[in-house]
Amino acid sequence: MSVAEPRRIVLFRHAKADWPQVTDHERPLAERGRLDAATAGSRLADTGIPFDLALCSTAVRTRETWKLAVHELAHRPKTVYEERLYEASPGELIAVLNETPDDARNVILVGHNPSVQGLAEILPGADAGAGSAEAREWLKQRGFAAAGFAVLSFTGSWKSLEPGVATLDDYWAPSE
Repeated sequence: MSVAEPRRIVLFRHAKADWPQVTDHERPLAERGRLDAATAGSRLADTGIPFDLALCSTAVRTRETWKLAVHELAHRPKTVYEERLYEASPGELIAVLNETPDDARNVILVGHNPSVQGLAEILPGADAGAGSAEAREWLKQRGFAAAGFAVLSFTGSWKSLEPGVATLDDYWAPSE
């Protein structure tokens, strides 16, 4: 694939987690989270994006979210469970994405807030220009909901991904 072809990144926040007496990393999904994760998977399928790679935090709630969502997709992408996505800053998420092989065109990153929202805000930059004004307004007003996902696109190699180079194309969240 040419680096001149558009690439897509889908930032997918884990679904609603439960609060049992376990470490934060081991928190499972709540019943509502399990339902929302499957619904998000259906909506991801509706985008028609053929994912080449899934990067998923090692936390229990992100792994459960991805397992329920990916079941809804027509094609299961290669999945890499990445410890660095847990408690990562937006800059650390970019560093992980910079390591993505250039033969991957569409990547989904299953992670946590506040990092996924921070990344959705900085990749398009302060003046997003083109893209979805509705998606930008939703994120600004309501934040990045549990089980929500943002679709961003950019042109170039994964090594060139940095703040300000992407376009926020869409955002979806389960109804509240």
